[in-house]
Amino acid sequence: MSSRRMNTKPVIACFQTLLIVYSLIFWITGVIILAVGLWGKLMLYPYISLIAAENSTNVPYVLIGTGTAIVVFGLFGCFATCRGSPWMLKLYAAFLVIIFLCELVAGISGFLFRHEIKGTFRQSYTEAVQNYNSQDDKSLSVDHVQRSLRCCGVLDYTSWFSSVYFTKHGVPASCCVNFNDCEEQDLRNATLIPTKVHTQGCYHIVTSFIETNMGIIAGVTFGIAFSQLIGMLLACCLSRFITANQYEMV
Repeated sequence: MSSRRMNTKPVIACFQTLLIVYSLIFWITGVIILAVGLWGKLMLYPYISLIAAENSTNVPYVLIGTGTAIVVFGLFGCFATCRGSPWMLKLYAAFLVIIFLCELVAGISGFLFRHEIKGTFRQSYTEAVQNYNSQDDKSLSVDHVQRSLRCCGVLDYTSWFSSVYFTKHGVPASCCVNFNDCEEQDLRNATLIPTKVHTQGCYHIVTSFIETNMGIIAGVTFGIAFSQLIGMLLACCLSRFITANQYEMV
């Protein structure tokens, strides 16, 4: 029996090392997701608020919550591995399975419904342009998108011609190429407008970005999801070795 414990000691030590390394990487992933959630809350709110209904504004909070949970359980995984507790390792493995399933469903849903996302964005952005008043949250989001992406309107600057705002003020100043050379009277003149504002529509820029980067986003999402299976396998194997050999951590 003593010889058997001596033989399994290196195996358990190897699994411990691998699982600790994995848990640290898992923890770093959680920090990145948390950072992306915070960045999305601070920087991407104007885009998110225009993509869909009110529930879409919860996306940053979902990322923040997920990132926080991964950070906590990543530390828990390191503690469970060092402690050598079989039930803790099984709990850690169960959490990794839940994370795997959630990420898999989210990745597949995002890929399959990307056209619906684009269509919803176009509809929401069109409504925001038609109801633009330069003061409410939707209008401020439109201004932010147009300034940061250097675009104007939905398909192009002519999208503004049918808006209520255009009849009184013309095209919003956020469309201007040069803010120092963009007077309100020029923004009401259909002939001068193309020479003063960005002519490309915001819808094309956003959807082109989605199409161009969808493969990369899907690949990263599925890669992170399937990496959870490695951690689950390591945690289960280590738990089984410890239980079967009644190994006690020193």
